[in-house]
Amino acid sequence: MATVQFDKATRIYPGTEKPAVDALEIDIEDGEFLVLVGPSGCGKSTSLRMLAGLEDVNSGAIRIGDRDVTHLPPKDRDIAMVFQNYALYPHMSVADNMGFALKIAGVNKAEIRQKVEEAAKILDLTEYLDRKPKALSGGQRQRVAMGRAIVREPQVFLMDEPLSNLDAKLRVSTRTQIASLQRRLGITTVYVTHDQVEAMTMGDRVAVLKDGLLQQVDSPRNMYDKPANLFVAGLIGSPAMNLVEVPITDGGVKFGNSVVPVNRDALKSAADRGDRTVTVGVRPEHFDVVELGGGGAAASLSKDTEDAPAGLAVSVNVVEELGADGYVYGTAEVSGEQKDLVVRVNGRQVPEKGSTLHVVPRPGETHVFSTSTGERLTD
Repeated sequence: MATVQFDKATRIYPGTEKPAVDALEIDIEDGEFLVLVGPSGCGKSTSLRMLAGLEDVNSGAIRIGDRDVTHLPPKDRDIAMVFQNYALYPHMSVADNMGFALKIAGVNKAEIRQKVEEAAKILDLTEYLDRKPKALSGGQRQRVAMGRAIVREPQVFLMDEPLSNLDAKLRVSTRTQIASLQRRLGITTVYVTHDQVEAMTMGDRVAVLKDGLLQQVDSPRNMYDKPANLFVAGLIGSPAMNLVEVPITDGGVKFGNSVVPVNRDALKSAADRGDRTVTVGVRPEHFDVVELGGGGAAASLSKDTEDAPAGLAVSVNVVEELGADGYVYGTAEVSGEQKDLVVRVNGRQVPEKGSTLHVVPRPGETHVFSTSTGERLTD
């Protein structure tokens, strides 16, 4: 097993000036499962291909264990890659596909068979060893691709969106299998996905990329609780965090009819920059519903009336009922603009479409970001 280090690794494609991956710095521990996540074009697959030796590194270095592999060919890096499209040989049986790399390496047939059978047992593929890939389901083919990587006993597993071709239910079960398998084998794994739910449920740590730049690398829990900037805050979490630009006022921020107390150091930091507003982030589950009313409740909300309901009036557009919970997708007027908001409510007390909720962020559960720079201001 081995550590992996990206040391200011940069990739600039010929004919372009802007790096696809810009001075990437990540230290991955021995046996760790690290997930690279971000939108299309953020550089996550390029980073993985640089580690695999499939893309050149224009500057910086990549190390596996104590070896600098920056300019080594893929075959000398002791890595195994699992691709999105499985990349199985259609004319070979499952057993031959799984053992092909060992055959090329000159391993004797008995040892290949032993390793293939051991991997097949782990992956529940024993009864399929004599079949061709076309006779397997998508999930089974993905397990064959995993088996091919396992039998090589590499220092590092590289996985490039391996679940994106599977249907939703199979994707959930397979990601659980991959995560538990990795922990059993203890092989350092770098996994690329655009699905932040996959990233949060599988990774020991998650690295978020945007436009080739690393935004944050942290445990899923820390990233959820303390996103480093507006981009990470908007990406991590499902449904996404509500991000609302609100004016700074004495003692906190003006949120509809209420003044919500937030960290004073954060407000001072914003004021020192000359910002008159901050962007407040609130998770859907961190709103308190003050009042659940009919259509007339919106009319009663006024900044000037003493008896107006507290908080922000949210017009209910859609309600997702999930059993234990419900999610309200609505709109609210914030600083003169219509803003989409998502609020989690009790699954037994969901509001009707067209009604109005009044919501207030829960004290201590808000995230404050600089509107101008996007960086986090709260600890």
